[in-house]
Amino acid sequence: MTFTGVPDVKRIEAEMPWEARDVPKTVFGMVERTAAAFPSNKAVTFQLESGPKDKAETLSWSELKGKVAQCANMFRKLGVGENDVVALVMPNSMETVVATLGGMTAGIVNPVNPLLEPEQISAILRETGAKVVVTLKSFPKTDVAQKVAQAVQFAPNVRTVLEVDLNRYLSPPKSWIVPLIRPKTSDRHHADVLNFGEQMAGQPSELAFADSQTDRIGAYFHTGGTTGMPKVARHLHSGLVYNAWVGASLLYTEEDSIMCPLPLFHVFACHVMLMGACMSGAHVVFPTPAGYRGDGVFDNFWKLCERYKTTFIVSVPTAISALMQRPVNADISTVKLCFSGSAPLPVELFKRFEAAAGLKILEGYGLTEATCLVSCNPDQGERKNGSVGVPFPYTDVRILDASGGGEPRECAVDEVGEICVANPGVYAGSTYTEEAKNRELFHYDRYLRTGDLGRLDADGYLFITGRAKDLIIRGGHNIDPAEIEEALLAHTSVAFAGAIGQPDARTGELPCAYVELVDGAEVTSEELLAHCKVHVHERAAIPKYVEVMDELPKTAVGKVFKPALRKSAIQRVYNAALAEAGIPAEVVEVVDDKKRGLTARVVRKGEVDETALKTLLGNYTNPWEWAEDVSELA
Repeated sequence: MTFTGVPDVKRIEAEMPWEARDVPKTVFGMVERTAAAFPSNKAVTFQLESGPKDKAETLSWSELKGKVAQCANMFRKLGVGENDVVALVMPNSMETVVATLGGMTAGIVNPVNPLLEPEQISAILRETGAKVVVTLKSFPKTDVAQKVAQAVQFAPNVRTVLEVDLNRYLSPPKSWIVPLIRPKTSDRHHADVLNFGEQMAGQPSELAFADSQTDRIGAYFHTGGTTGMPKVARHLHSGLVYNAWVGASLLYTEEDSIMCPLPLFHVFACHVMLMGACMSGAHVVFPTPAGYRGDGVFDNFWKLCERYKTTFIVSVPTAISALMQRPVNADISTVKLCFSGSAPLPVELFKRFEAAAGLKILEGYGLTEATCLVSCNPDQGERKNGSVGVPFPYTDVRILDASGGGEPRECAVDEVGEICVANPGVYAGSTYTEEAKNRELFHYDRYLRTGDLGRLDADGYLFITGRAKDLIIRGGHNIDPAEIEEALLAHTSVAFAGAIGQPDARTGELPCAYVELVDGAEVTSEELLAHCKVHVHERAAIPKYVEVMDELPKTAVGKVFKPALRKSAIQRVYNAALAEAGIPAEVVEVVDDKKRGLTARVVRKGEVDETALKTLLGNYTNPWEWAEDVSELA
């Protein structure tokens, strides 16, 4: 199929309803069909190290199908039924691919970000009732095994921990050294610890059980979670197949090679790239366990693309900014385009990258709660800078405003409201595992409320204008942080920017911004403030404070992590107020309290007039508590 924009979407939808499409009913059905069509084609490649000539492992589609069947059979032997959960606390590897697909086939797979803290991992294991955990065997330069061992202690449903040893990817002498320096792991938990490869090897390479054709939950994916407790979203097989169909129908074929340095615990990599490959027969490459974060990946990136004759690059804004700063030192003539997702791509960064790398960028939009895909700029039609394109076939996007109470109002063309989505990837009414979180999540019991602010233009293109929760509310005046960020990113020295509202005793919030500079650049906060006064066109949105950081906090998939910036701003503003008032107390940290939100923790630095302190900090909206006695809340 071609994808030139709205006309093609209408044409595709007019052909037949989604339910009539000849697509497999399950994830294993996709793998099975593709293995039959392209048995010897390359399916998946993984390499532990980033060098363009480093050792790599590749499975054909026939081989991958056999491995997935073995893995699913193993999980069933360990007691995993259709409604049981296999958690994967894993970086990328060939085993991660196999366990992801095998877990979806045997039961429900739950990929977990291995960068989370043990308490957060444990909370997810308890929330999902995980019965089996797949994770790393202790390995140098990573603490994943240690964190999982701690997490399992407080996850009573976990019966089995399957360990993957990355040492098998190394060659001598490195492979000889690892056993000598392997860090120790606590084994004080209750679960059986088994070797993933050994347990799988004894299983047949054909499914030993019927692959149920009724629609069911295939995956649990958590949202966010770099601080606080993440929410867990349910994904049906029908939603996984829909995302795969979109990728296979509109983006790539069995002749494509996808470079995917994003983590498989994120829906962008798993549901769009891996699932899309499973449907289309494309070859997907995962360089290093940490992807873009892996040692040498950015420096070797273009050479890796040359090695694998990449046609399709998968990226996020932070990675695009880093790649832009490196010369294209390889033959990348096979690359058709670069797909950017996960976070809005600033227009200035978009222009800079296309000029520097000579590649076309397609910006898209999706979210975990919708399984993933919502919209994308067409590869053969008009791309509108700043837009995330047009909604995919069978995706109904509405811009709704519920601020007036009662039934939501549909916004006019180019009017900003909340982006709401209905498509085969939306599990209406049952998105989250925690039922309380599903309340008020839908309009008309069908349209998922994304929490993103946006607008649809007259041509049907979707523009994201910000997060509803990210709005800076200055004395009742709503300020979109994107306006500040775009202005800062227009400065040639700025690589990344994050704008938030800092606490203010008079107006509630004032806009402030944090930036990370391009490598080698030098610019002061004062110069950036002066730049904002010229380029931020709304006077109320001009930031009152700009801080240059060595590196902005980011999530595992490259988004600027604004909760960390908010914590920094609260601590800075509160401490400045305490110092100005002459109160000998200090905010030592800001924590994410599940019920009260971001909460300042205060310690005494001398004799404190508690009435004066309570009066002062009571002028701000964020609560506080004594760090010495957390039971004494302000």
